[in-house]
Amino acid sequence: SSTCCTSPSTRACGSNNPGAGIEAMTSTTTPTEPGTQGAFSRFLDGDIWYSFRHSPMAMLAAVIAALCIFCSVFAPWVSPHDPFDLATLSLSDARLPPAWMEEGSRRYLLGTDDQGRDILSALFYGARISLLVGLASVLLSMIVGVGLGLLSGFAGGKVDAFIMRVCDVMLSFPSILIALLIDGVGRAMFPNAHETLAFGVLIIAISLGGWVQYARTVRGSTLVERNKEYVQAARVIGVAPTRIMLRHVLPNVMGPVLVLATIQVAAAILTEATLSFLGVGVPPTSPSLGTLIRIGNDFLFSGEWWITIFPGAMLVLIALSVNLLGDWLRDALNPRLR
Repeated sequence: SSTCCTSPSTRACGSNNPGAGIEAMTSTTTPTEPGTQGAFSRFLDGDIWYSFRHSPMAMLAAVIAALCIFCSVFAPWVSPHDPFDLATLSLSDARLPPAWMEEGSRRYLLGTDDQGRDILSALFYGARISLLVGLASVLLSMIVGVGLGLLSGFAGGKVDAFIMRVCDVMLSFPSILIALLIDGVGRAMFPNAHETLAFGVLIIAISLGGWVQYARTVRGSTLVERNKEYVQAARVIGVAPTRIMLRHVLPNVMGPVLVLATIQVAAAILTEATLSFLGVGVPPTSPSLGTLIRIGNDFLFSGEWWITIFPGAMLVLIALSVNLLGDWLRDALNPRLR
């Protein structure tokens, strides 16, 4: 008599082991464990992505910010001209209006400046420098502020009092004044500094005025977290205080830090633009958006408005899109608004 095999595995059908078919059926019908789902799929099912998809303003801000970042990072490839290649510059092309105006040229969509540089290409290169300085200064401020705030809130006592008094002193000075002071001291100490060192001094100057907000925010969250049961349990079983701070407390206080960092990126970019506008920012050989605005300001009332208006509009777009993303992220991470 013939035997009908219903096992999904042909190897199990041909085997003399009667349990092989059962094992094959068991292996094919085992449900997928929840832990096998990727982090990306969990993110798509989370509240943050849901909030983002249902916020048109956040999506528009993300598109604008992504477009600006893309054009800035890939400026050598997407720019129609190289504004820093002296061999391609011609003074006969200086102060040309945008292409849609009467004396404009199709080669220069947004016109040229007083040196014949393409404004559109200069925007891409200038935005790259502004974003680099802004992101680096925010990262440095976040590292210093989060570290000091975590130590202050967890240790308490005299350490907490000392760090908070330093914060109070820093808050008594305007951040732009601190940046001007540090940048001036750095230029006096290194008058013939290399371009990289000049960027480092500028990043430190902006960072010293921004770490206080991170320290005060993290300290407040740490004071709440250190009295919770999971921290007390870790202390009871003998976990080192440093490990408790870094492994247990720090992940639970990073939510407000991410929101603050997003908003501070726009503030840092504006601070860099202000310093460059005042002539104490990035080196003249690598002009940022603030430098381009300062150059165009000299020709604003002589009719060449495009030299300063377009860099200013680029700066506003970057700062506004980042601020809108920060506002959305603050609401998305707030459980009371869900």
